[in-house]
Amino acid sequence: MLLSTCRRTSRRWLVAVTTLALLGAGVVVASPSAQAATVDPNATYVFVNRHSGKAMDVWNWSTADNAPINQYARNDAAVQQWRFVDVGSGYYQVRSVHSGKVLELPNATDGVQLVQNAAASGNTRQHFRLADSAGGYVRFLNRHSNKALDVWGWSTADGGMISQYQDVDGANQQWQLVALGGGNGNGCGSGSFQAEAVLNGGTWTSRNGGSTVYTGNSMQAAVQAAVNSLSAGRTSKQRVVVRGSGSISAGSRISLPSYTTIDVCGTINVTGSGSGDQAPIYSRGTTQVEVQNLSVTGTPLYGIFMRNVTNVILGQIDMRLSAGLGIRIDNRGDTSQWTRNVRIDNVYVSGSSTHAVETYGVDGLTVGTVTARNVGGSGLLLNETINATVTTVDAENAGTGTGYAAFRTANRAGRIGSSYPINIRVGTVRARGGGRGIFCVSESGGVAVNRVDIANTGNNAILLENCYGVDIAAGGGTISGGGEVRLAARTEFPGNRDITLRNFTLVNSRILESPCTSNLTISNITLSNSSISRC
Repeated sequence: MLLSTCRRTSRRWLVAVTTLALLGAGVVVASPSAQAATVDPNATYVFVNRHSGKAMDVWNWSTADNAPINQYARNDAAVQQWRFVDVGSGYYQVRSVHSGKVLELPNATDGVQLVQNAAASGNTRQHFRLADSAGGYVRFLNRHSNKALDVWGWSTADGGMISQYQDVDGANQQWQLVALGGGNGNGCGSGSFQAEAVLNGGTWTSRNGGSTVYTGNSMQAAVQAAVNSLSAGRTSKQRVVVRGSGSISAGSRISLPSYTTIDVCGTINVTGSGSGDQAPIYSRGTTQVEVQNLSVTGTPLYGIFMRNVTNVILGQIDMRLSAGLGIRIDNRGDTSQWTRNVRIDNVYVSGSSTHAVETYGVDGLTVGTVTARNVGGSGLLLNETINATVTTVDAENAGTGTGYAAFRTANRAGRIGSSYPINIRVGTVRARGGGRGIFCVSESGGVAVNRVDIANTGNNAILLENCYGVDIAAGGGTISGGGEVRLAARTEFPGNRDITLRNFTLVNSRILESPCTSNLTISNITLSNSSISRC
């Protein structure tokens, strides 16, 4: 620690000496620019430090007040995703997508640890303005201390502390704002488009080129008019930008035809109740559909509903609901007409009465991060889905009091022909509370989960029931408290086979095999007040 402090002091002193020398030579040295950089409050960003090349990160996936903010290798997980909340006068709160909390500097002392805390109106320790640096980088200047966010000790290590220091425009104080989604990486609504729906006062106006195609007070009618104004019979994507927030009925929808991109720079609030498969964003029997940015609140039946589609991209999706299901993509059980090639970059869902994300009958799925908070069902549920790659499932209180799980596969998910080669690959499953952590059921399999971080689930931490070809935790992890790791079977299906459990630490729990599994491998399990019970 002393060595780190000495390195920092020498670099600061060098900046000061260089400045004095230039002044003595008659050269005018400009102070670091205080010009405010432009940000998009509707966009989601990753902050990458110029000196270390690492990203600002909520350490250890914490959701607690005063949890530290450090740097870590960039992975674009929810713990590295941030949104700006405008608080006026050029200042912003910076909110974590993972925890919903905002950045705060506890005091004005050099070197104080940057933390997260619940947002508090008027707390200037949570207010930051942006100042431009060379090369497109920015500095975060705190309103309370007027100091800059700084990677302490010029660290390049994972876990390097982010603190504050006087603003000297050092490379360790410079951050690249990397916008996720938006198609072109420049944030919501930027770039070219063919049509737009814009709210001004209480009036929506939709335009395509120089032509007005709708004027009125209905968000749904305005957005649908903009979509419908795109070229008929097109064979390449055309883009609609929505600028503004509004409400639509749960019994209505915005329907996207083939070759359509939509970028919603605002929030769709869904009100009332409805029936069937209605959703604010709906597409069926289509190809080449893209939703770049979308925020949904309220009571939808589904936040997004798509059926029998191909080549779909969902970018940055944020749903803070009080009912309904987040994202449903299916083929209505028609295995002769798979939904194919679906990409979901990052989705946050809270408060849904059922699943955050559910697929049924999908061949070819790529998911970045699914973040689920207090949902009634699973965080990510794959039914009859094959060839899937998922980076992270991060769920808290998913399916509390139910048999659902942070990550669940069911209804022959992972079955290709009559076999179960590994074809569903998940990087990390993180679960806190809720029902189960991982649940594989009803002749599913072909699943490899690389890392586990499961604690205090109300039901099983992991339940494998009539599953085949499953590999859990090759990359390690921890399972702590809550329910046991259980290998079980129903009589109507063949029992478990070809299961591997390995490389994780088991705390205050047990592994229970009952009935017997065919070809079960349990290896390198570290037991802490735990046991393994074989059949």
